[in-house]
Amino acid sequence: MNIDLHCHSNVSDGSLPPVEVVRLAHQNGAKMLALTDHDTLTGLPVARAEAARLGLPFINGVEVSVTWNNKVIHIVGLNMRDDVPEFQAALDTLRSGRISRLQLMAEKLDKKGIAGAYEGALALAGSPDSVGRAHLARFLVQAGHVKNMQQAFKKYLGDGKPAYVKHEWASLQDAVKWIVDAGGVAVIAHPARYDMSATKMREMIGEFKEAGGIGIEVASSSHSLSERLNYALLAERFELYASVGSDYHGVNEGGQLGVPPPLPPICKPIWTLFDQAA
Repeated sequence: MNIDLHCHSNVSDGSLPPVEVVRLAHQNGAKMLALTDHDTLTGLPVARAEAARLGLPFINGVEVSVTWNNKVIHIVGLNMRDDVPEFQAALDTLRSGRISRLQLMAEKLDKKGIAGAYEGALALAGSPDSVGRAHLARFLVQAGHVKNMQQAFKKYLGDGKPAYVKHEWASLQDAVKWIVDAGGVAVIAHPARYDMSATKMREMIGEFKEAGGIGIEVASSSHSLSERLNYALLAERFELYASVGSDYHGVNEGGQLGVPPPLPPICKPIWTLFDQAA
């Protein structure tokens, strides 16, 4: 089944409005979709309404930014309510920190002779309070400073690069608690991207599960087949449900919307927990 539980709209750092994300996923044959914008729930009502119009089962989602052991990781929340004031307030705080960080990164780019980066990033953002590094990267591409998004991160915006600014996001425990308290399930997003040892990965998964997390994204567009098999085994070892996601952001950014890689057969699919899967 084409089930996609991780994708983005221009409410955060994707390129398409939420309604267009839903339409494209439906066009691509998706049988279930979750919109998981970074640190915001703003796009969910219109996406949910369009999915209902098309008859596409829709799952509320979000991707929460977390700092764990001096690394930035992402926790996806699925099937939670989007009207919980405490959760919305926590996400508001994360987004305000994101804006401050982007301003500092733009100042560093200015010192490198690249002017107007913050304004350029804002112009490319669908929502001013969700501007992120991806918008800076798109600005750098459009302004001709780099050839593509990957080069933008490799040359300027990635960890340890000249315009990088470290930031303290939510704790792992807080992020999971917010999601669970809103009636949702917490999932570790694209674990292969975190560049941590096998020992640290097991430590992180253990803390995540202790905090109340129950899922891990086994099949992501950024995972190789061997990585999918590895995380399937880790999911089995830690008794976690397996999730899937294209991590679609736009053309040539992430996988094909609505068509993530398949789960290995040993996995327990997380969507079996959702009423929409009935």
